[in-house]
Amino acid sequence: MMDLKKMKEKMNKMPKIGEEGHWSNMKFNENILQDALIKHALGLVYYQMSDVGEIFEIVSQINDKKSEWTPAWANKAEQLKEKAIQYEENNKTVSAYNAYLRSSTYYRIAAMDISNPEDSHMIEYTQEGFNAYEKYLELSDYPGEYIEIPYEDTYLPAHFYKSPTATENAPLFIITPGRDTWAEDTRWIYDAALKRGIHCLVYDGPGQGFALRLNNITFRPDIENVITPLIDYVLEKYDCIDKDKIMAMGMSFGGFLITRAAAYDKRIKLCINDPGNISWGTGIIPRLELIMKIPEKMRPSQLDFMLKDYMWKHGVSEQQLVNELKKYDNTELLDELTCKVLVLDGSSEINKGEARKYYDLLKCPKDYILFDEDSGSQLHTQMGGYANASETILNWIEENV
Repeated sequence: MMDLKKMKEKMNKMPKIGEEGHWSNMKFNENILQDALIKHALGLVYYQMSDVGEIFEIVSQINDKKSEWTPAWANKAEQLKEKAIQYEENNKTVSAYNAYLRSSTYYRIAAMDISNPEDSHMIEYTQEGFNAYEKYLELSDYPGEYIEIPYEDTYLPAHFYKSPTATENAPLFIITPGRDTWAEDTRWIYDAALKRGIHCLVYDGPGQGFALRLNNITFRPDIENVITPLIDYVLEKYDCIDKDKIMAMGMSFGGFLITRAAAYDKRIKLCINDPGNISWGTGIIPRLELIMKIPEKMRPSQLDFMLKDYMWKHGVSEQQLVNELKKYDNTELLDELTCKVLVLDGSSEINKGEARKYYDLLKCPKDYILFDEDSGSQLHTQMGGYANASETILNWIEENV
């Protein structure tokens, strides 16, 4: 049990707000996922997807035990939805779509802390978040179109964003989110791309967002069988894309997945891993095995959540989980990458050193960018430091596309 004790000590090690150190060391919540989501929400303020006062009011209610995580975020989302409806009825269109946009963000954050697929609130908040975002697109002039990409006997939800500044036949940027966030949460990168004349396709793949929660599609390791048909579909549907300038970016677990997609589909000319990772399964299996050694009734809630979240998103039982995660290993595929690769890293990354190991093994054209403490973007996937991160990444894209 000593290993478990060390794990819990590490989880509670970060200083609280106001203590010495860099901002990335500040802790808004004792729960690792919830703390990360708060920092993510703060980063979205820059894109009008959230508001500082609203976030801190929600956090205060949670920290003061006046409310639990999911109800606190959902209540704020509901309040904003009702405001948006009233604004719309009174022809206050700008106020309406702004409120709908923030409402959609808070509904998604409420749903992210639910790992029980039978929980009715999860389905409700997923649908409400989707509806609010579509109302935002309907009322605003933001250039997003909702599409459903055929996938096996169902579909993957996606948005195609046509850049208003693009010339004829512009580049296409495909963005894959991570394990815990949704397609819409990558706005910090697709918004920056749109302003630079690049079209964007942003989707919830297997195991992610809407696709998981409403269509019951779980993760699969052979992501090439998702992204290749996705590219086929979009190229057939839209005639504004330069087929020789297709780029792909993945965040967190998505950053691991797209390595395989780029290795198999040579139409991808630029690949951005945020961060780089050779073998996702190798990194997470020891942690999950440690949790599984603890009887379920004795597991700390945060650790039990992590285990059940992995089981749900991968569609397997506790007994099958380790063997399933062993499939998530790109070691043998790295030599198959021929496109140019950008590997992103941060001084406060969760798995320190993994991105550099990945970069060093690549034999294709490659670049490496480390976000340090001075950047403000040093957290995992640059959480909270999205302005500087998007500028840095898009500058690289413009120089290489």
